[in-house]
Amino acid sequence: MVTRVLVVDDEALARERLRDLLGRLPLALEVDEASEARSAYARLISEPWDVVLLDVQMPGLDGLGLAELLRGRPSVPALILVTAHAEHALRAFELDAVDYLTKPVRLERLQQALDKALRWRAASAPATGAPAVADGGVAAGSLVIHERGRTERVPIADIVYLKAELKYVTVRTRERRYIYDGSLHEFERAQPERWLRIHRNALVARDRVRALERVHERPSARADESFDGWVVRLDGVEERLQVSRRQLPVVREALQGERLAC
Repeated sequence: MVTRVLVVDDEALARERLRDLLGRLPLALEVDEASEARSAYARLISEPWDVVLLDVQMPGLDGLGLAELLRGRPSVPALILVTAHAEHALRAFELDAVDYLTKPVRLERLQQALDKALRWRAASAPATGAPAVADGGVAAGSLVIHERGRTERVPIADIVYLKAELKYVTVRTRERRYIYDGSLHEFERAQPERWLRIHRNALVARDRVRALERVHERPSARADESFDGWVVRLDGVEERLQVSRRQLPVVREALQGERLAC
């Protein structure tokens, strides 16, 4: 399937560089360009586009203004803002941008942004899109995380589990952990069909559960106390998560339901 990408930048050299970088990616892309935001807007509302690479600073209507016009429209493409100033990142995510790139754009970062945009498109497709969490900066199937001076949008579909730790939630994907300032309840309330509560402090993605196991471990150098209980194994991560006695019947029932559905 071909992905349609519109490059919007008032500088011809910047458009040329992005087109060159896009041509190096191992993706089936159809790339076109616009030199100013007004003409880009006309094309974006009249033609089907998958991704927009949008320069922030342009004369007249700038990239942030164009993103504001597109916000809330049906079938909006995935927005990737391109800027010379990283301080625009927070504003970018407030406007539901999937990612942002700083100039000069590197091929590796462009690849990451395109991959994220394609996951966002898949997650927000009408046929498969689940309701989004309205709280905490989650929108259109993704979670906005502000961490260590960086703002990043993490697709909900990439999350393996969520675990409450003191005032924060650990968000675990295959690749890494994030710290999110929110609560498990907001996820469970918005997407009950996606999350399975295994403990008062943990939710796991139902489709990532691979096994429920009984474990008895004696004290070791890593743990002062023995453990005798149940854990789940999850696809994509090494760690096992404890299942509380209260939730054990729920987890068993969910696993049985998955097997019957297969």
